[in-house]
Amino acid sequence: MMRECKTDLPVFVPLVQEPWGVLKTLNVARQNVLGIIPKIATTQPIVSGKTGKRWHMVMDPAALRHILLDRLADYPKSQVTKNLLRPAIGESLFIAEGAHWRWQRRAAAPAFSHRNVANLGPIMTTAAERAIARIEAAAPRAVNMLDEMVATTFDVISDVTFSSGQQFDRAAVHRAIDQYIAEAGKISLFDILGLPDWMPRPGRVMSGQALREMKAMADRAITARPAPKAGQVPDLLDLLLAGEDPQTKRRMNTAELRDNLLTFIVAGHETTALTLAWALYLCAFDPAIQRRAHQQARAVLGNRAATVDDLPRLPLIRQIIDETLRLYPPAGIISRTALKQDRLCGRDIRPKDTIIVPIYALGRHHLLWDKPDAFDPSRFADPKAIDRYAYLPFGDGPRICIGASFALQEAVIILASLLARFEFSAITGKTPKPVMILTLRPEGGVWLTAKPL
Repeated sequence: MMRECKTDLPVFVPLVQEPWGVLKTLNVARQNVLGIIPKIATTQPIVSGKTGKRWHMVMDPAALRHILLDRLADYPKSQVTKNLLRPAIGESLFIAEGAHWRWQRRAAAPAFSHRNVANLGPIMTTAAERAIARIEAAAPRAVNMLDEMVATTFDVISDVTFSSGQQFDRAAVHRAIDQYIAEAGKISLFDILGLPDWMPRPGRVMSGQALREMKAMADRAITARPAPKAGQVPDLLDLLLAGEDPQTKRRMNTAELRDNLLTFIVAGHETTALTLAWALYLCAFDPAIQRRAHQQARAVLGNRAATVDDLPRLPLIRQIIDETLRLYPPAGIISRTALKQDRLCGRDIRPKDTIIVPIYALGRHHLLWDKPDAFDPSRFADPKAIDRYAYLPFGDGPRICIGASFALQEAVIILASLLARFEFSAITGKTPKPVMILTLRPEGGVWLTAKPL
């Protein structure tokens, strides 16, 4: 039997209730970026201040639509974001602006069509089967489900990227990604103070060798890729190699392919792994919801792993994923830089002001959500009832995450497969701590017992 949870709310980050100076803000941000969000950001439409630079945190859905959709060109991604990520992923889709972004997006879009994402479903099912086998072998011992989900989603991204069987050192790429996030992800005082981009950032210099090795491996994989055989389901690299901007007929060269491939590898496994780890934590936190999810998954799947065809019959599993993304969005904060004079929520916005969208606070905003800190997947039973700009785990507008449908399909397939086969229980004293450096990770891991059912 699952133990009933005695705690009212799942873990959350205590938010700031007093003004801080630059040095304290920097010190807290290097430990946990979410720790610098003021508590009033969960009750107000906008919060403004100055910490080295003028900044505005925006939580009003109409203002967010203005920033992310209506005036997209006037609010490009901030230099802090670009400085953190450019050493790893160059001028790829995630960072590029203007015409350079638009042609890449048009060239890459077919790779993430509904049909192509669905065709990659069997790889996700196979990864779920491997995860089930590993967890069964470990049971009934405690299992760090964060590590398991990282391994599972890395299986997926490796296989959808390099399915041709060519030599690819997965472990080396995985180490390089982890090293880069650990060393380079911490916000630099140089960035907060707005010092020039050409000044070297300490953490990012340290990551150079791992990045060079990762890029060299990706370059070799691209240049050595054979043409796909007739009848063979193309993988992500095949689709990107074939991608062409329909307007300019331009195709990505090797460097552009490599940077975008690394973007999808870094973003495509880390973020989904975190979502799944947090979802399993929440299922163990609320045994009643877990039981209902198990019953639904078992009724649809029996003892097998989920497939793409099962997804329409697994609504509760999808609601759990959506609710997890509300409470623990992998990208807990995004930022933009204002290029022009503007007005948001009655506040004057000046050129060069930093616009912060605290996705974490938006998902817990008291004016937008009922009992915002509670775990309640039923709030997503009718997606049309959710204000589109109150829920932004993948961003929105033209720059909405290109891999959103891929990530959601993968997360539901894996979570349903696991909930059909195991009962997950929390371990006393092993509650994870939400900490964001580049992504919102459960510090300490997600340790659960997994009982085969």
